[in-house]
Amino acid sequence: MKSFDIKTKVYFGDNALDRLSEIPYKKVLVITDPFLAQSSMINLITDPLKKGHIEYDIFQDVVPDPPIEKISEGVKKLLAYKPEAIIAVGGGSAIDSSKSIREFAVRIEHYGDVGLIAIPTTSGTGSEVTSFAVVSDPAEQRKYPLVSRDLTPDEAILDAELVKSVPPAVTADTGMDVFTHALEACVSTDRNDFATALAEKAIEICGVFLLRAYLDGSDTHARQKMHSASCLAGLAFNSASLGLNHGMAHQLGATFHIPHGRANAMLLPHIIEFNSDINKHSKSQAKYLPAVERYKTVARILGLSSYNTIMTVRNLVNWVQFMLKEMDIPLSVSQMGKISKEEYFAEIERMAEAALADGCTATNPRVPSKADVMKIYESLW
Repeated sequence: MKSFDIKTKVYFGDNALDRLSEIPYKKVLVITDPFLAQSSMINLITDPLKKGHIEYDIFQDVVPDPPIEKISEGVKKLLAYKPEAIIAVGGGSAIDSSKSIREFAVRIEHYGDVGLIAIPTTSGTGSEVTSFAVVSDPAEQRKYPLVSRDLTPDEAILDAELVKSVPPAVTADTGMDVFTHALEACVSTDRNDFATALAEKAIEICGVFLLRAYLDGSDTHARQKMHSASCLAGLAFNSASLGLNHGMAHQLGATFHIPHGRANAMLLPHIIEFNSDINKHSKSQAKYLPAVERYKTVARILGLSSYNTIMTVRNLVNWVQFMLKEMDIPLSVSQMGKISKEEYFAEIERMAEAALADGCTATNPRVPSKADVMKIYESLW
């Protein structure tokens, strides 16, 4: 027996941030990063809190790929301030940090239920509606996915005002993260009809609006649509989980600090080829791997269907590569120019082992071997 539910109440559309003046809490801790805390954007959060006569303090020590040390500092802050709720404002790092801080603080000192309101400032992670968080251990060069229903935010507020100023490069990386979330949810071994419906809608939105949002950041309609797509994809993979793409991307981020969405995007053409066992040299087969039919459905949603299975899957790979080129995302690690070949290849075996142990890899539609993963990392160079 399976089940599907959505724990998080989502507020979206024009003036969604007005919800902050109505929240049922009188004392909250805002968790964000230093840049946002010191910019005028923080007023979009604090002004409605003031209007609602809600006491607040700000913890602004969030950094990318939140390390265990920063989580500990946040736990100390929360236990000292004892808010009724946390308001997480930022990208995946801020929201993941907030989830982890609440989880660990409540385990240390359960002084009462602590609400969690997530307000994303990028359209990418879907973390505002998921039961996942990722914590980094810099000493071990590892990222550890945490999974618990208790991590899921109680509310999410999606307001395009917060993403208008996101630069094109970040729009590209986070947008491809949305697409990867949705695509992996579609082919996951744990997929279900409900998650697939959400994922397919997210894919449709990406096909229409991602490039628009990248080319014109002031296109509010495209921004709001990508914000919705990010949330839909988050709901999808929260139910269906992910796959090898994320398992491998986590290692690239932990080892070489490649932004998560960018790592996902760069890997995606290679993963589609692996999961389908279809590449540019393939010929028609009597029988295809299970993921192929799902990839064909995605290709149809994007308007990429062709006269046979091989060409349809190849069109999907080509579309991903086209999007990367259009949005100036490198197609290979060597194109980035910041990592030496010797340094990269020296880490491949260790990254492959860590990718296989990553929780996301377990639901990949094709079971990879260590040699398979190493080959993909090598091809990515």
